[in-house]
Amino acid sequence: VLSLRSVRPAFSVSCAPSGCSHPGDSSAACEELDVTAAQRVRIGIDVGGTFTHAVAIDADTLALLGKVKVPTTHKAGEGVARGVVESLLRLLDRCGLVPAQVVFIAHSTTQATNALLEGDVAPVGIVGLGRGGGTWLAQRQTALAPMRLAPGRTLAIHHRFLRSDRATPEAIDAALEQLFEAGAQVIVAAEAFSVDDPTLEQLVCERAALRGVPATGTHQVSRLHGLGVRTRTAVINACMLPRMLSTANLTERAVREAGITAPLMIMRSDGGVMDIAEMRRRPILTMLSGPAAGVAAALLYARVSDGLFLEVGGTSTDISIIKSGRCPVRSAEVGGQKLHVSTLDVRTVGVAGGSLVYLRGGRVAQVGPRSSHIAGLPYLSFTAHAPADLRGATYPFEGDEFLAVAAGSERLAVTTTCAANRLGLVPAGDPAAGRADVLAAGLDAAAAVCGERDGAALAETILRTAAPRVCAIVEGLIRDYKLDRGVLRLIGGGGGAAAVVPYVARVLGLPHEMVENADVISAIGVALALVRDTVERTVISPGEEDIRRIRAEVLERVLRMGAAPDTVNVVVEVDSRRNLLRATAEGSTEIRTQELRGRELTEAERAELVAASCGRTAAPPECRARAAGFELWAAPLVVRRLGGLVRESRQAVRVLDRAGTIRWASNRADWRASTAAAAEQDLAALAEQHTRYSDAGATIPRCFVLLESRIIDLSGLAEMKQVLEVLRIELQRAGGSAECLLLVDRG
Repeated sequence: VLSLRSVRPAFSVSCAPSGCSHPGDSSAACEELDVTAAQRVRIGIDVGGTFTHAVAIDADTLALLGKVKVPTTHKAGEGVARGVVESLLRLLDRCGLVPAQVVFIAHSTTQATNALLEGDVAPVGIVGLGRGGGTWLAQRQTALAPMRLAPGRTLAIHHRFLRSDRATPEAIDAALEQLFEAGAQVIVAAEAFSVDDPTLEQLVCERAALRGVPATGTHQVSRLHGLGVRTRTAVINACMLPRMLSTANLTERAVREAGITAPLMIMRSDGGVMDIAEMRRRPILTMLSGPAAGVAAALLYARVSDGLFLEVGGTSTDISIIKSGRCPVRSAEVGGQKLHVSTLDVRTVGVAGGSLVYLRGGRVAQVGPRSSHIAGLPYLSFTAHAPADLRGATYPFEGDEFLAVAAGSERLAVTTTCAANRLGLVPAGDPAAGRADVLAAGLDAAAAVCGERDGAALAETILRTAAPRVCAIVEGLIRDYKLDRGVLRLIGGGGGAAAVVPYVARVLGLPHEMVENADVISAIGVALALVRDTVERTVISPGEEDIRRIRAEVLERVLRMGAAPDTVNVVVEVDSRRNLLRATAEGSTEIRTQELRGRELTEAERAELVAASCGRTAAPPECRARAAGFELWAAPLVVRRLGGLVRESRQAVRVLDRAGTIRWASNRADWRASTAAAAEQDLAALAEQHTRYSDAGATIPRCFVLLESRIIDLSGLAEMKQVLEVLRIELQRAGGSAECLLLVDRG
């Protein structure tokens, strides 16, 4: 049993930035700010590949109150859960927090992903069920072959099939006994059309529970038709149940022993959080959730509405897009097979702050994916050695030769962080800021080893070699999602952000900025993440009643997990090609007394912010409307195409909230002021002006409504009838005279 006493050892204080190898990195690093007894506190804990970070955030102002990091405990008997508990207890102790102050606590976890990669999973037994003429197809679709999880790691799967009309408790018990004898340790119940009637799947799970065996019904993990994919998803969920249940019990017990009564939340792969009871039922939702915390911080802390978020660690960079305040999702895959699980579309590249420089033929040939952390080398940037002690060297590792600097018998890594520092791209006080004197001497010495003129030329070569792999992913996202470069900016987060983002932005010709507290941005994202859930159904041409029903179901789910009703926002999407109806709800566990961080911007500062965002316009942006808790700024744009032969007039629109943060942006927009009573009619007329007609039918613009400090996103609906049906439901919460702003994006 992991108790409070067993994880509260003495610790040392270090100023080591995240993602950097410092002498003090093997111990916990803590930073303490001002905390008063009256403050309500949100705690977020992010489990990274190298370190586990914990932060305390003021629940009202969102100010960072304190932060702690400990090594991630991959090899502990309790897995990464031990590091979660250690970091929590150190944070409480360091900040002097009283348990009653904690109103929210959440952590991310790599336990599910690690379980799959390492093969730490339980053999699965499937009880397939089918009826009528589809019996043979159900038997085939539920008889899954052993699943390859990773090189050398295969999930054992056993199968028994029953006709649904013969699935008595006795027959089910006999099938379960056969599966247990074959080696199954967890059970999946899989019946065709169980999303419509889960009675038999529930019975199988109940019979397994009587024997103390965890079980999953396919209807529990997905409400979509498609028995094969649903069974595969349930199998992955079930195989990690024993490990994840152990982890959940451990962390929850430690939180309660600490005296914290706030519900324990777990990060999901789609950027939200769920309560621990839901995690026990669907641990698969935590799979691939590593990058989700950083995206949550970009949305909720940095308040990014449109941009590309690059979270740069020591070994890899996670890149995601944010469009109209949302990050796109995609279906997760395991072993090359799609699952009914949504995960953020985050793309990873092996270039980051600790990337090593490969040498071939005595010249710089490649940067990354090997990093200083993997090779066990400290960074040149942060060494305590004197500049006079440094000389150029190489370092052989796993069959490759890397550029290094020698200091006596020690080898120091030359990394992208070192190069960015030498070129002046890392601002003072940044987590990646290194020693200028050491870098000048060290890189000059290293330049002689690889034929570069001097240290500055070497630094330029390193970043010029590293950047294309990052740029390729950024350009791919811009192309895949048809993003408007005119509203895009690169947002850097993570301890190594300054080593990569400024140079990449320069190459791409895009503006960039760094988020505040970049080194703990993922932990901040966990602390601020919203309770979230998604319901998907297979529906052909959904009508208003279908939309109303799925909206009510997902709303009830997030309320059950603790979301405050007045904070919940529901987005409904229709994918006509796949006959898919999806509703996503998210909300906070509390109604914050204020949403602002820092002071509000002045009118002149707002105008400057909007002008910088819009770029070159035909006339300066003007504030055209103030309503619904927002300001709407607009400016005319003239775009030249076909070598200047065609001039197209557009309108740039920026929406600011009360704090002066840009919450919505488009360079192909139109808008109209309205009221709740007239919004349906007015939006229909506005959208009609910008609807394109062709032989394939009508293509409507992306629609949004600003109402009562909320942005109602209707952009996932393909037909105007559906847009107005969802809007009608949303308007029921407002009085008829309530002001609103209607927006359409023709992008």
